[in-house]
Amino acid sequence: MDSLLAALSTRQRVAQLVVPWLAGSYTAVDDSLFQVAARWVDSLEVGGLIISVGSPFDIAAKLNALQRRSRLPLLVSADLEWGAGMRVIGGTTFPQIMAVGATGNPRDAYTIGEAAATEGRAVGIHVNFAPDADVNNNPLNPIINVRSFGEDPRAVARLVQEYVRGLHDHGMLATLKHFPGHGDTQSDSHIGLPVITAGYPRLDSLELVPFRGGIAAGADVVMSAHIAFPSFTGSNDPATLSAAVLGGLLRDSLHFHGLVVTDALTMGAIVAKYGAGEATVRAFLAGSDLLLMPADPDSALNAMTAAVSSGRISRERLDESVRRMLEIKQRLGLLTHRVVALDSIMSIVGSKRFQDAANDLAVRALTLVRDVGGEVHALRGKPSRFALIAYADENNGAAGQYMAELLRQGGDTVDYFRLWPMSGPLSYDSARGVIARTPATVFVANVRPISWRGNIALPDSLAQLVTATDAARPTVLVSLGSPYLLSQAPAARCYLIAWSGARASERAVALALLGKVPIAGHLPIRIPPDYPIGFGVRIPTAHP
Repeated sequence: MDSLLAALSTRQRVAQLVVPWLAGSYTAVDDSLFQVAARWVDSLEVGGLIISVGSPFDIAAKLNALQRRSRLPLLVSADLEWGAGMRVIGGTTFPQIMAVGATGNPRDAYTIGEAAATEGRAVGIHVNFAPDADVNNNPLNPIINVRSFGEDPRAVARLVQEYVRGLHDHGMLATLKHFPGHGDTQSDSHIGLPVITAGYPRLDSLELVPFRGGIAAGADVVMSAHIAFPSFTGSNDPATLSAAVLGGLLRDSLHFHGLVVTDALTMGAIVAKYGAGEATVRAFLAGSDLLLMPADPDSALNAMTAAVSSGRISRERLDESVRRMLEIKQRLGLLTHRVVALDSIMSIVGSKRFQDAANDLAVRALTLVRDVGGEVHALRGKPSRFALIAYADENNGAAGQYMAELLRQGGDTVDYFRLWPMSGPLSYDSARGVIARTPATVFVANVRPISWRGNIALPDSLAQLVTATDAARPTVLVSLGSPYLLSQAPAARCYLIAWSGARASERAVALALLGKVPIAGHLPIRIPPDYPIGFGVRIPTAHP
């Protein structure tokens, strides 16, 4: 390792720590987009990439091509929080991990890690920027929500540990994020700088508990949060730029010896204040090793190299981070084998074994919070006719359609209508018309954390429609995302949470409404003001 490090110039050493973002979609080798990535590898000699959405073959072929032309192997990372399907089209898509909190079964966390690792490694991904170790103790959090295992720090810690083990046992590195905790924020760090006012005693007893658990389980990487902790650090600098957080707390107090990676350096909480180059230097000086998604890789590399040349960054400190990076590559076997076999992908990615596991988890996670009047029981008891009013953001155009198909196949008569964030009065009038023609209504809402949006809520017009419909006729509100929808429709008498808009979750809801599966999940979070952690209305027996 020393000889490998010694062979690198200062600029090449810095480049090992720069990790740009790469689209996973197909591009020809002479396409301008591929040429940008090729230049990162050929000229800048970056150490890694974070890959985004693409088909398994497109991702694998693109990464193989870049690996072959790179002087040193590239460390490839991706966000695979709820399975490879989050980035790899056709990969297994599990429900969001709060569903695991709803089952309370550590084996489910292990299985998501196992599937993400197996399918991710098959296409050339080495590092999963997961599990999310945040404790979601603030219902108003716009960006964590169902990305967390729950609200109880000890329960979250147990599930984090099993997710880490699932990744490790199948050859992938695990990342704990967002250190020292993103669960108690009310703003989106993609847009601005959230502030958590709690001091060390609260952090120690709450936010840090899952990080300690994950570190004890051997997590390889920790991702910093773009959040200020002024009571702890004495400044309004985000944790990503705080030596007190990354050095004093993470390295010294929690004894973490792996790689520290910044959250994306394109995010508004960082780049707006410091600029692309200075942000990377400050993040490195604070204690980061990997500089993730700098707004401009050239500026990041130039600024870092200049900071070393001027003595602002010591060569010893630089070498410490580069050595960690090279040792990780060696441990993964990348120094001897860096490409993947395309002909093995179809037997691994999206395999029936993992799809079945996702379907099973989705069913066991279903959590019935309310069934006043027994509407859910009534729908389960016999073939029914009802309106299914679906709502989701534009990125989920088919919301509720798969569920409607399964309900019809099971004998129900379903009138389907789709609402969107931009739906106006005419659309809502049409929805009311569909509702008026049927004796009962099921609202299905996929409200989930989306980067850069800044909030997570139903449109007011939809919340009002749910409330008015519930007062007039049998109504069930189903959440395919945030569990906190009752805050906007507090009078809703029947409320079922499926935690996710994944096909597995839509399938689970359909089977539950048909009476073919039990409902047995429990809340891993509080739903103020009435429902504590652990609450859930159980319907243990399924109809034949």
